[in-house]
Amino acid sequence: MSTRRRVLLLLKPFDVYPPRARAAAPSSPPLARPANPQVRKYLDDRCKVHRGAIDSCQGVLRRKPVDWEVIMRDELSRPISHVDLVVTVGGDGTLLRVSHFMDGSVPVVGVNSDPTKAEEVEEFNNEFDATRSTGYLCAATAENFEQVLDEILEGHRIPSELSRISITLNGVPLANPLNDVLIAHPCPATVSRFSFRIRRDKEWIAPLVNCRSSGLRVSTAAGSTAAMLSAGGFTMPIASRDLQYMVREPILSKPGNPQPMHGLLKPEQSMQLMWYSKEGIVYIDGSHVFHPIQHGDAIEISSKAPTLKVYLPSHLLK
Repeated sequence: MSTRRRVLLLLKPFDVYPPRARAAAPSSPPLARPANPQVRKYLDDRCKVHRGAIDSCQGVLRRKPVDWEVIMRDELSRPISHVDLVVTVGGDGTLLRVSHFMDGSVPVVGVNSDPTKAEEVEEFNNEFDATRSTGYLCAATAENFEQVLDEILEGHRIPSELSRISITLNGVPLANPLNDVLIAHPCPATVSRFSFRIRRDKEWIAPLVNCRSSGLRVSTAAGSTAAMLSAGGFTMPIASRDLQYMVREPILSKPGNPQPMHGLLKPEQSMQLMWYSKEGIVYIDGSHVFHPIQHGDAIEISSKAPTLKVYLPSHLLK
């Protein structure tokens, strides 16, 4: 007799866009209504679609021979180890959030609960940005979740192993980013001062690079299509074990400065960074997970973190 699979259903919060706050006192001026009522309708619909996707996924799990439990994304507080599969319902942010609590032994599949509607984007193109969830790493939507889940349970889908970033602050390990890490001053208008160099094993293979800029971003292959690409980086094959780094908006000491401000960090290499500003922040996979840093702190970055097993959409496997 086969053992029932254990599934953790992890949800993005229901109220993605909470109601607008009312005036605190009668004497307070009323809040202005949105200039475009279509915006409010659009945001309300996003909440409705997300709730519908959650209900649909729960209905699918009730029909399957699995034992499952549900938890909200913001309630995660300890490593996930007691299940055979994690299902995230939200977008890439929800999958990134849960990845910080996974050691790579349990696979995860993402359900994009609110995919962008091309016709909607076209309709409101001249009024506002109607783009919804990208779901780049999500293998399913509410419409095809049952099919994807069946293929996983029957062994017809194999998870991919995605690289993550190993990052330590003064020798203390931080969470392992699946997308990217940004090291910068908390005020974007303030210059970040830092130095870095790259080594292989115990040998320095590049000269020290002294930087005054708006910070440093390092991404995995999975994260190379996000902020890194927007900043002028390049897309990497999803299976790559390299890390891509870029100094953001460097202040060059002289024209044609040959120092390497953008490049690749190979699997056998690590980057050693020293922070020289009064304060700074290490942002991990966006803005929700961060660690403050200060003058003299040492940061080490490499791809030596455990990989994460992710069921990817078919187009990323070609």
